Amino acid sequence: MRIHLCGNRLAAVVLAATLAGCASTSQKSATCYHLDESVEINIGFCQAVRSGNTLHISGTVGAGEMSEATRKAYDGLRRTLEANGLSFADVVKETVYTTDMEEFKKAGGIRKSYYGTRFPAATWVEVRRLFLPQFVVEIELTAEYPR
Repeated sequence: MRIHLCGNRLAAVVLAATLAGCASTSQKSATCYHLDESVEINIGFCQAVRSGNTLHISGTVGAGEMSEATRKAYDGLRRTLEANGLSFADVVKETVYTTDMEEFKKAGGIRKSYYGTRFPAATWVEVRRLFLPQFVVEIELTAEYPR
């Protein structure tokens, strides 16, 4: 099949290049970060996934008495943020799942100590149970890399 284009040959080349560009698909690459690779691979998740300028951090858990569990969870989140070149100042969304909302609210000062004066959007949900029965709090974060 032969196609004959009238007019400017340069216009035909530009048109062909433009159409080829429209046909291509761009793949958004996601990078997996493991905090405890053997456990995470065994269960089937990444502790964090970077997609573009966003870092999605999986739920980080704490067990035992709520204030201790809350501190442990936020310490784990700090390690994940720092390992990915971020801090709590870069967090834009937080979701907390707890088995006892009243106890979690009492531990609110601990949470605030990690964020300072800049807080993210937040959702807190009380649940009947977390992945293991001894877990009392699970916190997931979304952070943005500075541009």
